[in-house]
Amino acid sequence: MKSTGKLLTTFLMGAMRLQKKRAAVFCVILITGAVLMYNWTASESTVLDVQQRLDSMEKLVERSFQHLENSYSSVPYSLKEHRAGPQARNGCVCEGDPQGIKVPLADVLFSRVSAEELKFAFRPSELEEVKKRRQHEFNNLRKRTQSAADLLIVAKPNSPLQYPTQGVSVRPKKAVLIPGLALKQKSKSLYSVNLTAIMGTFDVSGVVNSVRVRGEGSSHIEISSRALPALNRQLQFITYTNTIFHPNTADVVQFGTDGFQAAFTIKIRHEVPPKLYDPGPSAEYNISALVSIATKTFLRYDKLQDLIVSIRQFYPTVTIIIADDSEHPQPVTGPYIEHYTMPFGKGWFAGRNLAISQVTTKYVLWVDDDFIFTSNTKLEKMVEVLESTTLDLVGGAVREVTGYTATYRHTISSEDGGEEGDCLHMRRGYHHIIEGFPNCVVADAVINFFMAHTEKVRQVGFDPRLARVAHLEFFVDGLGSLHIGSCDDIIVSHASKIKGMLPWGQSKTDKEYSKFRYPAQSSTQNAMFYFKNHFKCMTSN
Repeated sequence: MKSTGKLLTTFLMGAMRLQKKRAAVFCVILITGAVLMYNWTASESTVLDVQQRLDSMEKLVERSFQHLENSYSSVPYSLKEHRAGPQARNGCVCEGDPQGIKVPLADVLFSRVSAEELKFAFRPSELEEVKKRRQHEFNNLRKRTQSAADLLIVAKPNSPLQYPTQGVSVRPKKAVLIPGLALKQKSKSLYSVNLTAIMGTFDVSGVVNSVRVRGEGSSHIEISSRALPALNRQLQFITYTNTIFHPNTADVVQFGTDGFQAAFTIKIRHEVPPKLYDPGPSAEYNISALVSIATKTFLRYDKLQDLIVSIRQFYPTVTIIIADDSEHPQPVTGPYIEHYTMPFGKGWFAGRNLAISQVTTKYVLWVDDDFIFTSNTKLEKMVEVLESTTLDLVGGAVREVTGYTATYRHTISSEDGGEEGDCLHMRRGYHHIIEGFPNCVVADAVINFFMAHTEKVRQVGFDPRLARVAHLEFFVDGLGSLHIGSCDDIIVSHASKIKGMLPWGQSKTDKEYSKFRYPAQSSTQNAMFYFKNHFKCMTSN
């Protein structure tokens, strides 16, 4: 009887353990399913061509602009409700999702948009002064970077004046023919037009009989004739000469006739000299001539050595550039290795700037010092994508020791918010799939493993004030400058962090690294978003 009871107890305990295991398996399946569902949903996207096609660009330039209608004030209209709010407030707002029911793993299973007011990075006593300084710097920036070319100029419909709406440029203190000038007018006894500039003068490169020209060599010129064809022929010889030097601005030209007035811009700018990189004579991609690998290290020489060994297994002659801000730098030597030391604790983004400043190849590949190259780390594929498209930067994927592969794709956008600052919006996901590269998409931010045109990365730069914790800040600074892609079939492995995260598994170096890598909560990023980038708030998920 006792043995029977013991057997029954053993059976029940085994059944309970089995039930717990099934429950655990069910939770894992549920979480995995949610992640897969999110990735599957995100992958449902359009496929667009971002190939470099010069013929398409030329056709686009050749298309004429449609005139905007501007006389429909008598037509009634109403604003949609979701647009009326921001317009009535004359600015954007950052609104997050309401707080849902708190359940275990809610953040993993359900994506919730959060919102932050960036002004709270400052004490109330200092906020007003910070706002004044920010507005002053922002106004100065606009004065330096904006010109007449940024003004909205609309050619009114039914005007007899024909003129170029964009695309005319002249180098400083040089001359250019103004294309497209003409008068389309009904029959009359005398036809006349005039042009007025601010930063240059007009002249004629040819003379047409029966046409009168007054004001040659001045900023105001008048052309008249009794014959319209002769007048239009003379307009084909009008030249503009820039007289007031500026390396990058624009002149607004007023073009008029009796009862009609129009305006167009002539850009005044030096042609920026290209910075070209010689890929070498090889018909195929020579990775060593095209790509340098850059990384930043701090204390973790064991992981850095593992990275170097893995790179050399697949790319024995690619240059590796290392920025190091350890307190007591250890020598890192070997063929095609450049090791640059920095002041102690100088920081993450400062190290990126140093490493990338030493790149002499067309492309730079950024990797963290605890990554490991594998047979799936195909730099040739990254080069192919960059060579074939208009992308400036393409990210890959990082495989964790758990087997999970992360791409960390984000879209970034901003909304005008007036004097209080703009609104910054960041979301997980991407815009569209790239035609010809089914595993690649276009996004605004990618994971910390990417290849880019060296010059484009240098143009954006890395803010050295971001010392230990930073990532998306680089892509926010590059918004509007960088065309970014991400390919999930180009994979680098991530060294295990589990041992270093466990208190009993940490070495002295691990503890020292953690102290710098994971500092106490700081408002530095929000303060920089607020002042430097002129944002007032931010939403993200």
